[in-house]
Order: sequence, then C-alpha cells, then structure tokens
Amino acid sequence: MKQKILNNVIKNIKNNNPHITEEKLEIISYGLESIYLTFTKIILIVVLSIILNIFKETMFLLLFYNIIRLFAFGLHAKNSFACLITSLTIFIGGVYLSLYLNIDIKIKIALSIISLILIAIYAPADTEKRPLINERKRKRFKILSIITSIIMTYFIITTKNNIMSNLMLTGYIAATIMILPITYKLYGLPYNNYKRYHDEIDN
Repeated sequence: MKQKILNNVIKNIKNNNPHITEEKLEIISYGLESIYLTFTKIILIVVLSIILNIFKETMFLLLFYNIIRLFAFGLHAKNSFACLITSLTIFIGGVYLSLYLNIDIKIKIALSIISLILIAIYAPADTEKRPLINERKRKRFKILSIITSIIMTYFIITTKNNIMSNLMLTGYIAATIMILPITYKLYGLPYNNYKRYHDEIDN
C-alpha cells in the first residue's frame, strides 16, 4: 500500500513537471517516504498510547527523545517494520519503565553523564542517505548536541517529579544509543557516512 501511494504521487509530480530530473525525483521520493513512515508510525504510537492510557507520558517521551535527535541525529532502520518495532520499544516500553522504576538520583547522574560523554564523542551521527559532508555543520551540530545534553542532564537531576525525570532520562538514553557505532553495526548500517565522500575526493 505504501509503495502504491508513493508511486502514484511521484507519477503525478513527473507528469506535471516533465523537465524534472531523475535525481530530483529520487530526493522527493525519499522525502515523501520518510514523511509517510513518520506519520503512520506516530499515528500507531498515539492510538496505542490512548488505548493504554499513557498518552501524556508518551508525548513527553517523544518530545525529550527528539530534542536530542534534533542535533545529534542518529540511525534510521533499514525497513519500516524494524523502525516500528524500535519505536514501540522506545515510546511504549520506555513509558512503562519510566512509570514504575524508582531510580536512585546517583544512578540518574551517572547515566546522564555517560550519555553526555557519548554524545560529545559520537554526535552528530549521519546516515547513508543523508551524510553530513560539511565539516562546519558537523561541528555546529556537535556543539548544539552537547549544549542540549547538558541542559537535559540538569533537568533530569533537578526535576522533583520522578516520572517526568525518568521520561527525560529514557528519551536521553534512547537517543544516545541511536548514535553509537555498535548500534549501527547491530542494524547492519554504515557509520560515519561522510567519510566515504572525503575518501572519494582524496582519491
């Protein structure tokens, strides 16, 4: 169904813009597919969260996770099924962990600092389809990732509401895991994709 919808949209774009290049069509197709997958995934997560009566907590977890991802980026699963399973694990499973775990403040501090160090080392993490070739942009995103992580760490430690603090920590850790080389390896995805372009230029 997904491919049929996307093919029809691309066909209409091509018919209405006969001079458009195949390269531009490929870029548009990738963007539309990302929007489609994100939209359908979020709808399912929202519906499930409403059924399970955890809508508010799920929305907060989505927010905290994406605040880090906004600058640190990270992997995208190869297919929609793997993406869906990962998302459900993070946003539904993560909420239940946040609701029922009573994490000692010292452990929260330790986990937050470890996440901050990992982000300082590995962020931003690009993808094969969207490599971060521009060095200045990579440096800017790294700085923004570190600043955002420091702010997140501060609120995790100082927030009195245990559930809210847990949701922040869960989103923070999940987003950090998504930028690690070992996670890319487990998903069978290439890491540091921008280096391939640098190697081609050097050769």
